[in-house]
Amino acid sequence: MMTNAMQTDIGSLYRDHAHWLQGWLRRRLGGDGADAADLVQDTYVRLMVSGRFPAPEQSRAFLARIANGLMIDMHRRRRLELAYREALAALPEESAPSAEQRAVTLETLTRVDQALDGLPSKVREAFLCSRFEGLTYSRIAERLGVSHGAVRKYMLRAARSCLLALNELEPV
Repeated sequence: MMTNAMQTDIGSLYRDHAHWLQGWLRRRLGGDGADAADLVQDTYVRLMVSGRFPAPEQSRAFLARIANGLMIDMHRRRRLELAYREALAALPEESAPSAEQRAVTLETLTRVDQALDGLPSKVREAFLCSRFEGLTYSRIAERLGVSHGAVRKYMLRAARSCLLALNELEPV
C-alpha cells in the first residue's frame, strides 16, 4: 500500500522527469513514441512496486537505469517472438500450434531466457553450448577454460534456474 509520502514522491518524480524520460527513450528507440510511452509507464510502475525512490539529484540516472533494463527486456522478448514466428512459419500448416499453445510457448521461452540471463556468463554459455550446439562437457570445458567438474556444476545450476522459471508457470 502506498503512503501519502510515496504518492507525493512518485507524483513529483513523474511531473519532473516523465517528459524527459520519454524523450530519452524515444531517442534510443529510433523515434518510436508508442514504445517510449509504454516504457515510461512501466518504469514508474516498477518504481512504485519497488518502493525505492532516488535522491533528487539522482532521479534521472535512477529512472534511466530502470528504463534501460525494461528496454533491454522488450528487445529480448521481441527477438524471441520473431525467432518463434519464423520457426512456426517453417512448419506445415496442419502442424502449427493453436493460438493458446503459441502464447504458452512464448511465455515459457521468455521465462527461460530471463532465467538464463540472470546467470553468470560461463554458466549461461556452458548451458547454451550443451543444449544448442550439442557440445560435450569436455569440449565445453576446453572452450571455457574450466574443468569438466565445473561444467557439470554450471549445467546443474542452469538447469535448476530453468526449472524454477518453468515452475512459476505451473498453476498453484
